[in-house]
Amino acid sequence: MAGTLEAPGGEVTYHLRAGEQRLALNALIGTPLRLHFDGHIACTHCGRKTNKSFAQGYCYPCFKRLAQCDTCIMKPETCHYFQGTCREPEWGEVHCFTPHIVYLANSSGLKVGITRKTNMPTRWIDQGAIQALPIMEVASRQQSGFVETLFKEHVSDRTNWRAMLKGEVEPLDLIKERDRLLEAVASGLDALRDTYGGEAIRLLDETPLDIRYPVESFPRKIASHNFDKQSVVEGVLNGVKGQYLIFDTGVINLRKFTGYHVSVDSLC
Repeated sequence: MAGTLEAPGGEVTYHLRAGEQRLALNALIGTPLRLHFDGHIACTHCGRKTNKSFAQGYCYPCFKRLAQCDTCIMKPETCHYFQGTCREPEWGEVHCFTPHIVYLANSSGLKVGITRKTNMPTRWIDQGAIQALPIMEVASRQQSGFVETLFKEHVSDRTNWRAMLKGEVEPLDLIKERDRLLEAVASGLDALRDTYGGEAIRLLDETPLDIRYPVESFPRKIASHNFDKQSVVEGVLNGVKGQYLIFDTGVINLRKFTGYHVSVDSLC
């Protein structure tokens, strides 16, 4: 799904992407919807048919070959470009040696994360964050991983998706949390600046961003739909948050099923 935020503090506008087609979802909230998986899965990179999707959309050969599927994408501090073992050095130069943002977000509580500078606020929307605050800009993805590792000693880097979907998350004072954490990691940041230079790891002075989602009602209990176990998912669409459709029959993470051939029908 594509989620866009037209204005700070506004509501996310969602479109369901299927090939070249775009289906506006906000207007369908409160109406019955059916999703039907026809059993066909295609790799989002090479297009070949695959019996199983790896890393949210890839066939196994692409999963093993592409740099974007390497373990260092999830753990950027383990980048091995300078060892000469990057799967695709040219891809790495374009995507990893570019400014990255270290941020705080409130999706199911306070968390730290990293994203490319060009990927804000999409990253936070995909996580279902109700608040986000960029706190540092760094020169490369690997360096963002080093900074994030310092923060992870004091704050989680994970989202509890069940808590996020229940809509029970309380607002936080992200400025206060930022200042507390910066004090806790100050010596580690100084060491990184000694290694990479002060301009490579730069503090930001940003205003927290509030994000609202188009949800009429949140589920009290979380039941998940899964196209690998059922070909049809249907029910009244109660809302959209993160990459989840919230039905009165359960929730489904559409990002998980990237590459699946699915038809969508309104039952009105």
